[in-house]
Amino acid sequence: MLPEVCGWLRRRTSSAGDWPVRDLAAAKGDTTVSVVLPARDERETIGEIVGVIQRELAGVVDEIVVIDSRSCDDTARVAALAGARVYAQDEILPQLEPLDGKGEALWKSLAVTYGDVLVFADADIRNFRPSLIGGVLGPLLTDRTVVYVKGCYDRPLNGAPNGGGRVTELVARPLINLHWPQLAGFVQPLAGEYAGRRSALERVPFLTGYGVELGLLIDLLDLAGLDAFAQVDLGSREHAPQSTEALGGMACQIMLAAWSRLQRQGKIQACHEPSGYLAQFRRGQAGHDVVNRDVGISERPPMITVPA
Repeated sequence: MLPEVCGWLRRRTSSAGDWPVRDLAAAKGDTTVSVVLPARDERETIGEIVGVIQRELAGVVDEIVVIDSRSCDDTARVAALAGARVYAQDEILPQLEPLDGKGEALWKSLAVTYGDVLVFADADIRNFRPSLIGGVLGPLLTDRTVVYVKGCYDRPLNGAPNGGGRVTELVARPLINLHWPQLAGFVQPLAGEYAGRRSALERVPFLTGYGVELGLLIDLLDLAGLDAFAQVDLGSREHAPQSTEALGGMACQIMLAAWSRLQRQGKIQACHEPSGYLAQFRRGQAGHDVVNRDVGISERPPMITVPA
């Protein structure tokens, strides 16, 4: 690991317990805070998450916004009943052709929230704790030089205390260490719980799909530099695990995100355009059936460039 990254780890890593709610409320001043929850078919968890944030972080969080990403269940109704403001992803900025994926939902949230600081959190977390929000807010509310904070945590899976995060370990971490070693100090570079200043988030593009987290790390590093980042240990985080097949699609999108940034930064000279499709196999009655998955990603421009 680079010496500058080792120094950054010592200076800029803290724990959720370092940021009790009463201290966050005292440090907040006139800074406004928006919590954004991108959600698709998360009726089982979204109500509890919104409720916990409302009850436990009332003096810190100014608005809770759920971006409903084409749910087939009643996620939107459950979230609204719990007290969140709910927007349908495709109804935000309707003059634009709609795109798919998590990154699209996060980007569009910039157009319907007002907070000086935005916190993004996944909507499928079980046993949600307020420290998952308060932890990533701490460095931003107490240090004006910090512009972006990532959470890190253990990820239990099938009884193993830290068996999750397979795509991180097999895809994202090797790519980061190979091509962006300044980012190698992030324990969970793909973590869904993170926060940033609007003034920075509106000045970088957002990749759609699951490439959004890697793209934001790389682009914000270019914008603000490593010392403007911090990370906070949030303990443990549990959510419904995805199938290996689904993780394959996620891995492809992260590879495509890395490809796009390597090209943009002049680190590779492309001789072809990568395919946006992934062929996978399932056992059928007559052998193996081919399943073709569209894993292509797109990109939204910095929100500050979009006409109101």
